[in-house]
Amino acid sequence: MNTALHTAPVAADAADRVASDREALITRRRERIAAVTRYVVLCAVGLVMLYPMIWLIGASFKSNSEIFTEIGFLPSRLDFTAYAKGWKTSTEYTFATYFLNSFLITIPRIIVTVISCVLVAYAFARFEFFGKKFLFSVMVGTMMLPLIILRLPQYLMFKEFGWLDTYLPMIVPSAFATDTFFVFMLVQFLRGIPRDMEEAAQIDGCNALQLLWHIIVPLLKPAIISVIVFQFIWTMNDFMGPLIYLSTVEKYPVSLALKMSIGATEEVEWASVLAISVVALLPSVAVFFAAQRHFIEGAASSGIKG
Repeated sequence: MNTALHTAPVAADAADRVASDREALITRRRERIAAVTRYVVLCAVGLVMLYPMIWLIGASFKSNSEIFTEIGFLPSRLDFTAYAKGWKTSTEYTFATYFLNSFLITIPRIIVTVISCVLVAYAFARFEFFGKKFLFSVMVGTMMLPLIILRLPQYLMFKEFGWLDTYLPMIVPSAFATDTFFVFMLVQFLRGIPRDMEEAAQIDGCNALQLLWHIIVPLLKPAIISVIVFQFIWTMNDFMGPLIYLSTVEKYPVSLALKMSIGATEEVEWASVLAISVVALLPSVAVFFAAQRHFIEGAASSGIKG
């Protein structure tokens, strides 16, 4: 009798452990199935999104007839002739000149954008002054303003300055924090940074500029890298600005040079156009992947979604 009484709790515990192990096994199986399903769906969606770029790379090795008759991305042969022809262009300049021109616009613009936007964002996030809320609202409102309506007054203004056919109209405005999206992003990032370190530095005698350089800028590194990535890609892809302000072929950036490679009076060698398009994508892709970790951190921390 006593043996039976002692055996009953042990058997109950064993049954509970078996049931618990069975539930844990079922839970792990469900989690594994959910993970596999999730990765399969993500890979499928990623393939759909990347397919145009994959096709672009494959089509750069095809002939005109293959490009317009085959939807697949695998070429029948690997021939880099299209890359050589595309690089030489139909003008007296190679794409090396046009890439250099693009960098002569992009790099100075990035520098003045970072400096001006950090200063303005620092003022909005850390200082109190008359009309601050109104000015910030006006700045945010300008983000909704279509840029196309500013083209005519800007053109007339730069014409009076004698800046046409130079890179100044595409660089100088950014020195005055006209890229309000970046200011807004930096302000959002700054609002999420505690002021403890700044207050300690103020006690040690740091002024506003010293606080900005030694405390704020290092903390803003992810957001600043996000600004650099955005500005680099947008400037490299800008077509309307150079088209309006530049008239000398020697000064054209890559975006205009690509358009010139599509002739209007003769048969277009699309493989060459696609080949040089692939080459034109490389700087933007390289910059994005080089700064990917900081870029994602900056965008997420500043509240920019999507």
